[in-house]
Amino acid sequence: MDIRAIAMGLAFAFMWSSAFTSARIIVAHAPPMYSLSLRFLLSGLIALALARAMGQSWRLNRAQWKATVIFGICQNALYLGLFFIAMQWIEAGLASIIASTMPLMVGLFGWIVLGERLRPLAVSGLVLGVLGAALIMGTRISGGADLTGILICIIGTAALAVATLSARGASGGGNVMSVVGYQMLIGAAALAIAASVFETWHVTWSPSLIAAFSYTVLVPGVAATWLWFLLVNRIGAVKAATFHFLNPFFGVLVAALILGEAIGPLDLVGVAIVAAGILAVQLSRQKTVG
Repeated sequence: MDIRAIAMGLAFAFMWSSAFTSARIIVAHAPPMYSLSLRFLLSGLIALALARAMGQSWRLNRAQWKATVIFGICQNALYLGLFFIAMQWIEAGLASIIASTMPLMVGLFGWIVLGERLRPLAVSGLVLGVLGAALIMGTRISGGADLTGILICIIGTAALAVATLSARGASGGGNVMSVVGYQMLIGAAALAIAASVFETWHVTWSPSLIAAFSYTVLVPGVAATWLWFLLVNRIGAVKAATFHFLNPFFGVLVAALILGEAIGPLDLVGVAIVAAGILAVQLSRQKTVG
């Protein structure tokens, strides 16, 4: 992994993790699914315009379309949609920690569904991840965290694991920015349908809502997603997913700085354990691939 890839991974992890804080601000002022659908519509149109300006084609091959549809539904509509809904009730820091367990789920799914053999390092990582997550969950639940919100986040994280497994196929044929645009538009359409059924459009306008929404559209929406596809295409999905071990650190840090969310000693211990587990699983997968 070269210096450029490391820089890309660090930037992606920070931008991705910061989205939980901006989402928490948005859902306090507007309906979650309508807000997210509008975000994806704007981000998708911007991404397609950038793709054309960069000389990329808007045409995708069959494999790209298949992976792009899966990615758009699993990541944008299910994962982010469910997290936006859940963050009406749980804190941004907790949501980011749950989302960061995605590489652990990828390893677990590979073992249970695909029959992949796990190296001892991967088994140790999964055990650490479960213990760290249990420590954090126990602390937060005893402190009054909403169980429904936590369960919704866990389901959303499983959808993200499926989306990650499809990312390689989406970026392999080039036209990366076009892929980013299309998967966002797919997510926007799916969320708009769900929102029309389950939500009522009501917005309390404020400067913080406008700032958070604009940031979410441009940074986590366009920049982070584009960077993720480039990173996966550069070093592969397994190595790229290693950077998710930074998400609990960045997610908790940004939420504490911007929203003033409290960080307890057991939270810090749990975050460190989860991060170590994620790193162990990813290092094990790299050795297996190698």
